[in-house]
Amino acid sequence: MTVVFVSAVLGIALAGAILYLVRRDHLHGSYALWWLIVAAATLLIGVFPSLVDRLGEAIGIAYPPILAIILGMGLVLIRMLLMDVDRSRQERTLRRLTQRLAILDQELSDTRARLAAANADAGEPVSPARKSAQVIALPKSGGEG
Repeated sequence: MTVVFVSAVLGIALAGAILYLVRRDHLHGSYALWWLIVAAATLLIGVFPSLVDRLGEAIGIAYPPILAIILGMGLVLIRMLLMDVDRSRQERTLRRLTQRLAILDQELSDTRARLAAANADAGEPVSPARKSAQVIALPKSGGEG
């Protein structure tokens, strides 16, 4: 009975923590959904432990409790893959934004130079040139794509 109680409390506490993080904008909604499913599964397995035994026997696993471990590891691997895909997408977006910023900075410098030259030809006083932003090269990552 204590295992059922501890698992239920753990599942409810995990769900509460996830909702708190979403409310405080520390966790994005799509990630929160994943973690709420984990909390619900923890609560379900904790309250109905025989569910794992019945499902394991139906599948034909000799030691049914290992099914929870196999499913848990599979979900962890899927989550890691999704995180890598998201990280790769973010790195690609950051690289493209950095390239666009460099192009815009170069165009701004060229425009300022043309404007200064036009003002000098017209005999107007030339204002001191403003220094443009320095472009910093980002380190390459393993997730090129």
